[in-house]
Amino acid sequence: MFTGLIQSLGTIKPLGGDSFRITCIRNSSELIMQDLAYGDSVAVDGVCLTVEEVLKDGFIATASPETLRRTTLGVGDPETKYVNLEASLRVGSKVGGHFVMGHVDGIGKMVSAQQTATSWEMTFTASDAIARYIVPKGSIAVNGISLTVAEYDGDLCQFQVAVIPLTYAETNLRYLLPGGWVNLEGDILGKYVEKFLGGGNQNLNNSKEISEDKITPSFLLEHGYL
Repeated sequence: MFTGLIQSLGTIKPLGGDSFRITCIRNSSELIMQDLAYGDSVAVDGVCLTVEEVLKDGFIATASPETLRRTTLGVGDPETKYVNLEASLRVGSKVGGHFVMGHVDGIGKMVSAQQTATSWEMTFTASDAIARYIVPKGSIAVNGISLTVAEYDGDLCQFQVAVIPLTYAETNLRYLLPGGWVNLEGDILGKYVEKFLGGGNQNLNNSKEISEDKITPSFLLEHGYL
């Protein structure tokens, strides 16, 4: 589990097959490297990957065919690609963003980026599978970055976020051009709510449908929401 607060930028290089070498390139890389170990989880542009070998300035990880199919790791030439890096959340650590699982729902494209006096207003597309979890003022992970949805246009399947200067400067958003691909992960809380309301592919309680009138305070308490 992650929080969507990026700790370092890195580069990614394919090693053949489905393996990649990820190299930290920022002074803040010690946040990633200080106690990185074999088997640890690291979010690479929002994709949870497992460390298979620790290097002096990075690590090697393998992406499954499903990961390559669903994320930007399988799109285009990654030779010069910058990626956002975040180590997994540790017990007792601050949750400054929102709960990010590292399980990307799909990819979208940046439509535009407009600088304002206080932020960058960035617009992205989202497929129907992701758009169902997008709500104004809700959370979404874009390339692993925890962002708040400012506006959502259901007709165009587009959403807008306001990116503060610090986030823009310290992540790979500043390298994005219109048409650039990004990884998107919807808020996990929205997915569980959908599940409880019977909107998921499978229902809880041995596939018995849970109707809206069964969502009571006691039900939520039983399932850890209060």
